[in-house]
Amino acid sequence: MRSWWRDLTDLVLPAECGGCGRPRAVLCDRCRAALGGRAPRRVRAAPEPRGLPPVHAAAPYADEVRAVLLAHKERGALALARPLGEALAGAVRAGLGVPAARGRSGIHDGTGRAARAPVLLVPVPSARRAVRARGHDPARRIAYAAAGELRRTGVPAAVLAALRQRRPVADQSGLGSRQRLANVAGALAVAPGSARLLHRDRIVLVDDLMTTGATLAEAARAVRAAQGPPGPETEPAGKGRDASSNSRPAFVYLGETWEGSEQRRTPPPVWSGADRQPGRTAKGADGESAGGTPGVVCAAVVAASPDAFGIHRN
Repeated sequence: MRSWWRDLTDLVLPAECGGCGRPRAVLCDRCRAALGGRAPRRVRAAPEPRGLPPVHAAAPYADEVRAVLLAHKERGALALARPLGEALAGAVRAGLGVPAARGRSGIHDGTGRAARAPVLLVPVPSARRAVRARGHDPARRIAYAAAGELRRTGVPAAVLAALRQRRPVADQSGLGSRQRLANVAGALAVAPGSARLLHRDRIVLVDDLMTTGATLAEAARAVRAAQGPPGPETEPAGKGRDASSNSRPAFVYLGETWEGSEQRRTPPPVWSGADRQPGRTAKGADGESAGGTPGVVCAAVVAASPDAFGIHRN
């Protein structure tokens, strides 16, 4: 009887912390602090890929943070999506120059105006074969959680799964920076029907991890190409087995839906022409231009390699 009850509670309650293994906690206080207890920072890859927008990260990819990301991505610890989304939301705010959340309303940008211009989070896609193997798309799931956190703190945000792979790419884990650049060059495209939704000022590319920056640079290239005249960058990708999980036309998700339940949260205000402010370039928290090319404001990740935090340029 006791064994049966333990098995039942393990289905409902977390068996252990995703970062350190402490029992009965989705994420213990110590690991939560490692993930989101410090101010997100601007990170830079070395060498920095051409076209990489400014990137902010919540934490270095090491120790507990690494364990949390791997537990969510590879072991299906889906309850970790919310704390990971909260950390990603902090990196998004840092990239946009929006102060850290202090409540559910009254969030302002650096000029004192309410941060009402909508934010569109565009996740870097996983290959369809990876989604099949894992049972979910980690970056997209974290992006939904981040959008929900942003909305709860007064920043209107939505997720647009606009990107997908045009061709298969090799596993990046064993590749160097130049090899990764060559591996992903031209690999991403914007899904049909999504390009018209990308003509907005505040688009933030999001992912769970940045190492060399090659994938984020390729994602930025694909988004910028989609904003130009129609061409091969926006043509439908092939129907091969290794196409991305975003093989169908993408939609903007305004409501927050948690998988495994039917609960749907309150959507942000409907976007209107008044929300747009053409010609303005967002400034990051460090005062630098957050993406000089219209449409791609910046990029945000949960974690980046520790070396990326130590690179400073004047």
